[in-house]
Amino acid sequence: MNTFKRKSLYAALAGLSALGVTGAAQAVNVNPDGLGQVLLYPYYTVRSVGGNSYNTLLSVVNSTGSVKAVKVRFLEGKNSREVLDFNLYLSPYDVWTAGLIQTAGGAMIKTEDTSCTVPPIPAGGQEFVNYAYTGGSADGSDPSLDRTREGYFEIIEMGNITQATYAAYATHAASWARANIPASVPLSTAVAFNCTALGALDGAGTLGAYVAPPTGGLFGGETLVNVFDGTDYTADPVALDAFSDVTLWYVSGSIFPNLTQSSPRLSTVFASYGSSLTSELVQTTWPALTTLPADPVSAVLMHDYIMNEYVIDPANSSAGTDWVVTFPTKTFYYGPWYLFSDGSIIGQVQGLFQRNYYDGACDNVDLRIFDREERSTTASLQFSPQRTSTPQICWEANVITFNNSNVLGSTNLSNVPAPVPSGTPNGWLRIGFPSAGYTYTHLAGLAYHVLYGGATTRTSPAGVVTTAAASTYYGLPTIGFSVNRYGYNNLPTATGTVLSNYGGNFIHKGSRRIN
Repeated sequence: MNTFKRKSLYAALAGLSALGVTGAAQAVNVNPDGLGQVLLYPYYTVRSVGGNSYNTLLSVVNSTGSVKAVKVRFLEGKNSREVLDFNLYLSPYDVWTAGLIQTAGGAMIKTEDTSCTVPPIPAGGQEFVNYAYTGGSADGSDPSLDRTREGYFEIIEMGNITQATYAAYATHAASWARANIPASVPLSTAVAFNCTALGALDGAGTLGAYVAPPTGGLFGGETLVNVFDGTDYTADPVALDAFSDVTLWYVSGSIFPNLTQSSPRLSTVFASYGSSLTSELVQTTWPALTTLPADPVSAVLMHDYIMNEYVIDPANSSAGTDWVVTFPTKTFYYGPWYLFSDGSIIGQVQGLFQRNYYDGACDNVDLRIFDREERSTTASLQFSPQRTSTPQICWEANVITFNNSNVLGSTNLSNVPAPVPSGTPNGWLRIGFPSAGYTYTHLAGLAYHVLYGGATTRTSPAGVVTTAAASTYYGLPTIGFSVNRYGYNNLPTATGTVLSNYGGNFIHKGSRRIN
């Protein structure tokens, strides 16, 4: 941590103490260096384009010398219903890898990695399931397994195993550090020492007594690869650091831990403020009695605008752009669920997001599209089927395509009919999440697309600390990226023409508004 960050953080903590907030040793934040206790992977897909399916390849790395217990959870993209979860145990300096592939009806995970998972992933793979959105858990959206083919996933550190024997069960070649395996030992024999014994401890619920609070140091990556289409896109997860100062271990099969369990309930962000757009360190408390459980994590992901570029070059018939826009905490703002006499099932929105859930929960958005020569206009957003003339985003992991290019083959899709009229074909788009003038009908006086926080300190670059009894965060908590695809069917070479496909991806940019 550089000098500026240390001074700012110390000043902010001093400010919190002055407000009567004690024990503020940490506050959840997005780590710009990519290491954390929680990794939020914005998207996975095994959908098909032109008859060729994507695979999603993923990894998580333990960069520390501790044995870590982590929760791995996959969520489908319409309503964040869980389609698979398990406990994963990482030895020191370990890397765990897996792949998601398409099945006849849905999706499955396969891995050849030897790190311990509980329950074990079968050699032939483990299919995703739809139990969380069918039967008594139905939510009005597609109940089929096809829904499992796209979504997002999260990895949450539960803690470090401190008992030496149990830690050794999870450690490759019974070594405390994989890096210490002698060169003479074949890597093929460097398997986890005793996953069966570790699984028994997990299943019995006795392992938790030997798990210390999480310390972070996780990072990872994902690749969306369509081999037969010749395209490949990568993405980094968003890393949340200082998520919890208490142990979060739960037996495999539990719905916990999740993003509502940050501890202490403090958030830290760097944000521009005022007409001078001076960057400040903003630290806010989220009292349990007056705020919702996911608010601290939502706060560090909040943006009033997100923006990125698009490419639909008409000279290249295969050029196109898709944006992934994911709301990883949206699911925690709905409940309870009601079954009505007409068979409809509605989840009542509790705050932040705009509408109740029934086959989607749509939030109004403002769209402004620009070409590369500063021409601009308001943009529309077309759903299939069309729901409203007002631009809206309705799912939890959304794909926005441009000019119907549909690079990722998503069914959680809306379309921006770019380009700018009479403008150049390529440009950029800004999505805003409006709040002014809007209030809930059932939450009197509260605006949607707003978080109401508690005691807040602001620390300027000069070290000046200001305090307030409350704060307001505007926008929605969002993560994501864009992918650009290019293709040439007859690219000339010295020996003739070839098919050439390639692409790139870019993380979304965003602004923050905190008053």
